[in-house]
Amino acid sequence: MRTGRPRGFCVEDALDRAMTVFWRHGYEGASMSDLTAAMGINSPSLYACFGNKEGLFRAVLERYDERRKSFMESVLAAPSAAKVAEIYLHGVADFAVDTSGQNPPGCLLLQSGLSCGDSDIPDETARHRAEKEAALCDRFEKARRQGDLPNSASPEALARYLMTVSNGICVQAASGASAEELHQVAAMALMAWPAGSGKPLKPKTKRAAAKAG
Repeated sequence: MRTGRPRGFCVEDALDRAMTVFWRHGYEGASMSDLTAAMGINSPSLYACFGNKEGLFRAVLERYDERRKSFMESVLAAPSAAKVAEIYLHGVADFAVDTSGQNPPGCLLLQSGLSCGDSDIPDETARHRAEKEAALCDRFEKARRQGDLPNSASPEALARYLMTVSNGICVQAASGASAEELHQVAAMALMAWPAGSGKPLKPKTKRAAAKAG
């Protein structure tokens, strides 16, 4: 069976280079000539691999999430809800400023598509942020069932709280805030974290369930 012509470039490297362009200039500000020059490929190769500029951007967002995958896994694997929040906010403070000189400080999901005339682009970046919020919400729901969070705690509100603070941290990083300043913000935000009940929730017995019904 005849196979297609093999690509003459590394897709992951090309996406990392395109990521830098989108991050620095935003989706609308990133021209095709800037992208192809940074990626080291010509326009036909870009279109053949990614379809168009939007297809390339979507691939870049997937690549961005992949690069953050191990971080999110360590966050969600933390032994308590309080530790989840601590690792998440301080981790965001670290990577928002430490980009190894490759990308600007801040967050690609915030800086690349918020001010864009094409609603599909802000919607796409919002979807990626929402996936992280949903994962945090699921983790806090589990913590509440286990008694690690009080029954009065709202997993949805806690996840939204962390996302709001982390977004602010990234905006401040993009504005020149230092790592020390961002860690101070994270520490202050964590002071509002609800204390756990300290007691695992006991499942209802059949008799108790019958009375409740």
